[in-house]
Amino acid sequence: MNSPCLKHVEQVCSHGCCSNPLFSLPEFTTTAAVTTTTSTSSACRKHFTTTTTTSFFPNTRFTDHESLPSYKDSLITFTQTYPKYSDTARVDRIRGQEYYHLSLSNHICLDYIGIGLFSHLQLQTHHPSSPSSSDLHSDFPFFNTIYRSVNLKSQLLHGGEGSPFESCIRKRIMEFMNVSGDDYSMVFTSNKSSAFKIVSEAYPFQTSRKLLTVYDYKSEAVDTLVTTSEKRGAKVMSAEFKWPRMRIHSAKLRKMVERNRKKKKPRGLFVFPLQSRTTGASYSYQWMLKAHENGWHVLLDACALGPKDMDSFGLSLIRPDFLICSFYKVFGENPSGFGCLFVKKSMISILEDSCVGIATLVPAKNSSFQAQSDEEHSSGTDLELQQEQIVTNGEKNKGLPIEYRGLDHVDSLGLMQISTRTRCLINWLINALTKLEHPNTETKTPLIKIYGPRIRFDRGPALAFNIYDWKGEKVEPALVQKLSDRNNISLSLGSLHKIWFDDKYAEEKERVMTEGGTKKSKGVPDIAVVTAAINFLANFEDVYRLWAFVARFLDADYVEKERWRYTALNQKTIEV
Repeated sequence: MNSPCLKHVEQVCSHGCCSNPLFSLPEFTTTAAVTTTTSTSSACRKHFTTTTTTSFFPNTRFTDHESLPSYKDSLITFTQTYPKYSDTARVDRIRGQEYYHLSLSNHICLDYIGIGLFSHLQLQTHHPSSPSSSDLHSDFPFFNTIYRSVNLKSQLLHGGEGSPFESCIRKRIMEFMNVSGDDYSMVFTSNKSSAFKIVSEAYPFQTSRKLLTVYDYKSEAVDTLVTTSEKRGAKVMSAEFKWPRMRIHSAKLRKMVERNRKKKKPRGLFVFPLQSRTTGASYSYQWMLKAHENGWHVLLDACALGPKDMDSFGLSLIRPDFLICSFYKVFGENPSGFGCLFVKKSMISILEDSCVGIATLVPAKNSSFQAQSDEEHSSGTDLELQQEQIVTNGEKNKGLPIEYRGLDHVDSLGLMQISTRTRCLINWLINALTKLEHPNTETKTPLIKIYGPRIRFDRGPALAFNIYDWKGEKVEPALVQKLSDRNNISLSLGSLHKIWFDDKYAEEKERVMTEGGTKKSKGVPDIAVVTAAINFLANFEDVYRLWAFVARFLDADYVEKERWRYTALNQKTIEV
């Protein structure tokens, strides 16, 4: 097993004082070893938080978007406060050379979750006849997918490596994810949802009946997992998250995870993401250890992890039974891609026979990944002919090296540079957004509400928020997304759920119930939110422009002005 050294984790902190993430989060506070290993780490994290809150706009509130400091002045303060950010200048060079389309389009992409395989420059090199660099929606995707139905157990045991093309991709991904082929088998899926569905159809819920998930947001993939599992007899349980920071309700989750010591039979499937892709909340790795100790099989959802976070993950120590991740093709260009399902080889024997749909990857036509052929082997409609073409083209391409520049860039930068960069950007953005306040209000109404962790050293690079007008009414997230898109900023939408309110937040709970429109409901309604994700290619200009865009809502008439503006330009009216 190519397990990473735990000491690599300590390099993430610019002061060299970070502890092992296995013990760095607050859900587990009773371990004796934690006290000595986290004392300097706590001081480091506290110093980072204090520096962030006191260095940027101290004792300042912005009530007018025109009063914001300039980008140039803000950048100077940013780099002075975070001197280690300058050490990530190589990212800017990579962005300028390999992803120059981002500057040409003047577009900010804050809606990408996952890891990119290729670069935009690589796209142009492999497809010289493709549209110009200003066209952000190229039809040349490097590879295509063919879907086929197989018996999962047979595929994992006897499916082999596939074509040389597919084998090459599999080998590179396993290397990137730090997963050993001696311990895990892997299949490609069309996306994350398909990977979850495959697990739900093959997992032995007849003998291990429970399914326990830990998600603070609604997910199509998790919904697919839950629906299919329930049909197969699973008893579904979910963790809850404390308002307003969306931390795991540890007492409730621990009660669900732990079993009666007298009972030794398998409990079921514990599905755990190390990070929320919506709020940026990070969770302790120890939950997986505790789950294993109490007879659970563990599925690790790695889709929301940072590009090199697996390097800080003691895979040989945790050894999840399933691992799911996803990749897209080109950042800011082609968001399509595939999912990957890793199954621990010792688990294969207990899986039930099930016919599932997996993906097979083939070189795209007109791509230099595909050897030139004088005759067409398939019209693309006959599966057997397509599979024959996979073998034929694979044999022709044995000598053709496949570059994964997206992955190569991440590997060359390493965990320390990427973590430092995204940490500085996301925490500056959160601090800046909380400084926006509506003018002329006696109650000093803040412009935005942030859900989940605020300024934290170990938070993830995702952010969930809503904008409120001067009357305290929420601006519809879909409207915010439409307006951001017209300002060349791509944001996403999300939905928070499984929220638990302490009695001291009764008033806020009542407000959430009212906003949700389901006041008579037994439970707390889901909360629709706007989300932003900071990719490692993001820069300070990206987060500054998002801040400046959100500040426009300080103008009480901003939405109405935008509607009439685009109507006058004969563009589609924004419905409000």
